[in-house]
Amino acid sequence: MGMTSTGDSETFEGRLLWEPSAERILRSRLSAFASWLKAERGREFTSYEELWRFSVDELEAFWPALAEYFGVRFHTPARAVLEGKMPAAHWFPGATLNYAEHALREASSVEAVVFRAEDGRRSVLSFGELRASVARARAGLAKLGVGRGDRVAALLPNRPETLVLFLATASLGAVFSSCSPEFGVASILDRFRQIEPKVFVTVDGYRYGGKAFDRAADVRTIARALPGSPAVVVLPELGSDVGLPGALSFSELTRDAAELAFEPVPFEHPLWILYSSGTTGLPKPIVQGHGGILLEHLKALGLHGDLGPGDRFFWFSTTGWMMWNYLVSGLAVGATIVLYDGSAAHPGLDALWALAESERITYFGTSAPFLLACKKAKLLPGKKHELSALRALGTTGAPLPADGFAWVYAAIKSDLLLASVSGGTDVCTAFVLSCPWLPVHAGEIQCRGLGAKIEAFDAHGRSVTDEVGELVLTEPLPSMPVGFWGDADGSRFRESYFSTYPGVWRHGDWIKITGRGSCVIYGRSDSTLNRGGVRMGTSEFYRVVEGLPEISDSLVIDTGSLEGDAVGKLWLFVVLAPGVVLDHALEHRIKDVVRRDLSPRHVPDTIRAVRVIPRTLNGKKLEVPVKRILLGAAPEKAASRDTLADPSALDAFVALAGERT
Repeated sequence: MGMTSTGDSETFEGRLLWEPSAERILRSRLSAFASWLKAERGREFTSYEELWRFSVDELEAFWPALAEYFGVRFHTPARAVLEGKMPAAHWFPGATLNYAEHALREASSVEAVVFRAEDGRRSVLSFGELRASVARARAGLAKLGVGRGDRVAALLPNRPETLVLFLATASLGAVFSSCSPEFGVASILDRFRQIEPKVFVTVDGYRYGGKAFDRAADVRTIARALPGSPAVVVLPELGSDVGLPGALSFSELTRDAAELAFEPVPFEHPLWILYSSGTTGLPKPIVQGHGGILLEHLKALGLHGDLGPGDRFFWFSTTGWMMWNYLVSGLAVGATIVLYDGSAAHPGLDALWALAESERITYFGTSAPFLLACKKAKLLPGKKHELSALRALGTTGAPLPADGFAWVYAAIKSDLLLASVSGGTDVCTAFVLSCPWLPVHAGEIQCRGLGAKIEAFDAHGRSVTDEVGELVLTEPLPSMPVGFWGDADGSRFRESYFSTYPGVWRHGDWIKITGRGSCVIYGRSDSTLNRGGVRMGTSEFYRVVEGLPEISDSLVIDTGSLEGDAVGKLWLFVVLAPGVVLDHALEHRIKDVVRRDLSPRHVPDTIRAVRVIPRTLNGKKLEVPVKRILLGAAPEKAASRDTLADPSALDAFVALAGERT
C-alpha cells in the first residue's frame, strides 16, 4: 500500500478512518429493511456481504421485496419479475406505475424543496405546495398537446421550476430531458435535435460566479433549429427578450389551478433522456424507465444513503449532470431536497459549507475535485461552521484519493459517513456505494450496491479480487437503459456496453474489489472525457476544435485515472494548418471556443502542437493507447506500430511521457 501525505500524518489506501456506532447501525433504514426481510420473508442476514449475495444471486426475490418494503404502487401487477438476459433483460413486464406519483405521495406542509441561489435568493415549497405547482404545470403542458411519450426539453438551471416541470412531464407519461444553461449551442443542439421535443422550456440567461450571462440570442438559434417547431416557454432570469413570437412565459404555462393526476405507464416506459458520449458520433440519448429508476433510487438513497423523512439532502449539481436526477429522487424517500443555483466557489470556496450550516443539511453531496480544492486551500469547514446536523458526506464525479478521505475526517467532521460512490449517467445511479453498517477505509468505496452484480474482469475476462480490472455487471440492473432514443434495432446500445464481453455489461471504469468487499475506482478505462462528473465524448470535442481553420487535426486526452490525481489533466494535441503557429492568441481562441460551444469544464489544461495524430490504418485516432502512454505504459504494450498509418506518430507522445516522469 502506498503512503499518501496528508500534511501532518501519513494516510495509506485502506487505512481505517471511521466506524459506525452500534446505535447508528440499529437506527439505519438498512437495518429496518433487514428486519422486515426476516419478518416478512423469513430471511436473516448477519452481515452486509450476506445481504448483498442474496440480492445478486436471487434477483427475482430481492427486487419485489424492495418494492413492497418501500410501498411502490403498481396500478397493474407484473406477470413476472425478470424476463430474458442482458442485453435483452426486461423488468416487471405487464406492471404499470408512475415515478412522479411516488415523488409526490406526501401532501403535507413539511418542506419538500429548499432553493438557494448564489446571490442570496431563497424560497421553500412544502410537499403540498409542490403538488399544487406540479398540477398547474401539468395542465399547462397538456394544453400545449403534451401527452404520453412526447418529449419536453429543458434548458434550465437548478431551480424549483425545473423540478416542477420534470414532475409534471413525468405525471403525463411524457419524457423529460435537460441541459444546463452553460452548455454551448452546438452541445445543446446535438442533444435536443435527436429527441425532437414537443415543448422547449428555456431561460433567457443565467447567473454564475457573480456574473450574468445573456443567452437570448442563443435561445433564438436553438429554438429555430429544433425540428418540428416546438412550443417555447421562457423562464425569465435576466429579463431579456428572447424575440420568439408566440413564446409563453413560465408563469403563463402554470397559470391555471388543476387537479393532480398520474398517468399509469409500463414499468419500462421512458421517464427521461440523459446524455453520455462515446468516442464517435452524437451524444448517446440514454432512455431510462419509470420503474427501474424508481426502484434503484429507493434502494440507493433509502438503504445505502440512509435517507428518509427528516433528512435534508443536498448534492451540488447542474441540470446537465445525472446527479440532479439522483437528487430529485430524494423526494421519493421522503427527504427534503436542497437545490442550489450558482458557483460552488462564489463568493468564495466556503460558500457551500455556509449553505450546509444555514440549511442544517444532513447529507451533503459534492465531487472529489471540490473536496480536493478545499483541501488545497487549507479550509477547515468543521471549525468555521456549525455542522452538527451533518451526518453523511457524498462524493462522486472522480475518484477521491486516500489523503482526500483523511482531510474530510480531519477538517470537516470526525463522526461522519464519507459516502464515496461511483456509477454513471448510463444507469443514473452508483454501482458501488456507501453502507451505514460498514466502516470507511481511506481511498475505498464501502461496498457494491445491493442488486448490482459488480465484478472486476482481467484482460482475459476472468473475475479477479484485489487486482485492478474492468468494471462489469454480470447480472442486469433495473435502471439500465431501456434503450437509446432513435436506436430502433438496439445496435448502438449493444455496441456501447456489450461488445467486449457478450452478455456482460462493460462500464468503462477501472476497479479493484478488495477481499473485504470494498472497492477502489481508478478512473475511466476508455477515452470518454469525464470532467467533474460531466462526461463528454471526444467526437463532440473534435467537432468544435477542428472547426477552427487553423487546426487540421486534433487529439484530446483526459489523464484523470490511475495516476492518483482525481481531476487529471486535459491535454489537447493539435496538428496546425500550413503556416500556422501555436501562439498565445491561438491557444486563447481554442479555449474560448471550447468554453462557448462545449462547456467551461472541458477547456484543455495544456495545448501542444504535434506533427501528426496517431491513427490506425482505417483512420481511427489512438486515444486510449496515447492515454496509456502518458500514464507511463510501455509504448510497445500500449499500441502496435504495425497497425498505424504512420508508425512514427507515437514518437512525440513517448517523448512527452519521458518528460513527465
